[in-house]
Amino acid sequence: MTARITILDTISDPGNPAKPNDDSFGYNEACAFVIDGATGLGDRQYMDEAGSDAAWIAQHFARGFQDQITSETSVSEVARNLSQTARAAFLSRHENVPRYAWPLTAFAMLHQTRDGLHFVGLGDSCLFLLQEDGAATMHMAIPGAYEYEQNQARKHIARTGGITKDGGALGNSETLALLRQHRERQNTPESGVWTLGLVPEAADHLVSERLDIRGKAYAIVCSDGFSDLAVLYATYDSAGLVRTAREKGLRPMLDELRRFEREIDPEGLRYPRYKQSDDTTALLVELTPGS
Repeated sequence: MTARITILDTISDPGNPAKPNDDSFGYNEACAFVIDGATGLGDRQYMDEAGSDAAWIAQHFARGFQDQITSETSVSEVARNLSQTARAAFLSRHENVPRYAWPLTAFAMLHQTRDGLHFVGLGDSCLFLLQEDGAATMHMAIPGAYEYEQNQARKHIARTGGITKDGGALGNSETLALLRQHRERQNTPESGVWTLGLVPEAADHLVSERLDIRGKAYAIVCSDGFSDLAVLYATYDSAGLVRTAREKGLRPMLDELRRFEREIDPEGLRYPRYKQSDDTTALLVELTPGS
């Protein structure tokens, strides 16, 4: 028995209205996904098509997934081919870019195949699943990613006094050096941290989990900007997050998130993070059992 994917609501909002939204999303009959472009750490922008390198790579994968993913296709093969295409496009124009400036993304996907529904992902985007009986689960590719980032952000804030102080995370030389060091090691066997980008081998490391859907279920597929409502601000547990989205829609939840970021804790002293407001994307999905 497989499930039918029905999109009930979507939202995608830039953390800074003056800057590009580095998130993308898409869906078709066989999948629903969110792609979160990582903030660029280079000294300049390299790809001009989308406003930022992160937006460029996120949109590249979003177009490819939406056009190519079916219930029969291998997500890893599609991801590998899209990575090869992106790598050729980027490095043919910019041969000597330091690895920390290579664009990359996290993603989370619901994928319907002939043998059922799967969570597929890389990085810190995630999926919250609410079953008909009230049981709820959270799925992401890197357990502990949120705790690691919060701990690192806490150290940055201790050095600078707040998110907007000392030029922000990218303006503080010590923080920027640490972020670049971490980014440089991504997509290597030594780090074990794999993301979508210019390294086709990352496709060998996709995390895939079969979802046991019992009756009608609901899910939120989201970037880490939206999941902060649960994992950083602890306003909801997994069940409450999905249930509230069903009852109120995603827009009021985005407004609630922005209040935490911009009014309640604008400097990250209570809820440590690198950015005051993050790009935020979420899809609310209904999963109906098929025959």
